[in-house]
Amino acid sequence: MTDAATTPTPDSLRPRTRIQQKNREAILDAALGVFARDGFAGATLDRIAAEAGLSKPNLLYYFRSKEAMHHALLADLLDLWLDPLRAIDPAGEPVAEILTYVRRKLGMSRNLPRESRLFANEILQGAPRLQGVLGGELAGLVEEKAAIVRGWSAAGRIAPVHPKHLFFSVWALTQHYADFDAQVVAVLGPEADRRWLDAERHLMQLFTALLTPAPGLFKQGGAG
Repeated sequence: MTDAATTPTPDSLRPRTRIQQKNREAILDAALGVFARDGFAGATLDRIAAEAGLSKPNLLYYFRSKEAMHHALLADLLDLWLDPLRAIDPAGEPVAEILTYVRRKLGMSRNLPRESRLFANEILQGAPRLQGVLGGELAGLVEEKAAIVRGWSAAGRIAPVHPKHLFFSVWALTQHYADFDAQVVAVLGPEADRRWLDAERHLMQLFTALLTPAPGLFKQGGAG
């Protein structure tokens, strides 16, 4: 089902010229910055048009509303956001797989801070445009990967953990560095320039300690 925000415009049904593609990318880049900074409610078409360097009528040629721009950004973001979780390999070494996931999530916070804040703003508003995805695709993927983590725990390959709360912890501890960057920089002061390296070292130490089984745990669990 489509609505006014997502119904294709005549322009979207035709192949785009190079100029049209360039303008569309400029609009989405400007919209990402405005939505990440001001939130959906605070964003305006005038502000997005100004930051894109286009007139408002020109902007509306490509996207008929700010809802349409927001929808396009979220649609592009979701696949990107889920890719690191999809990449967890049940055949891999468990601790290494989870640590790689943590690194990838931290790297996304470093390289895609506006995207992280766009997602955070949507969730803070009650996820009105993401409810179907959160309860559908995301929940299903989390359940699939949680089953893998449960299996690793049951086999004594990692310490006992609650799989879904493990994922919540990864999200909270990595996305914090994008969503609360101003606070991180202010608190760290002169150390802020090396915050990403220090954060990675800290999180690797933290999750390694959390996940490494205690000696003899596998035998005690009777899984052997």
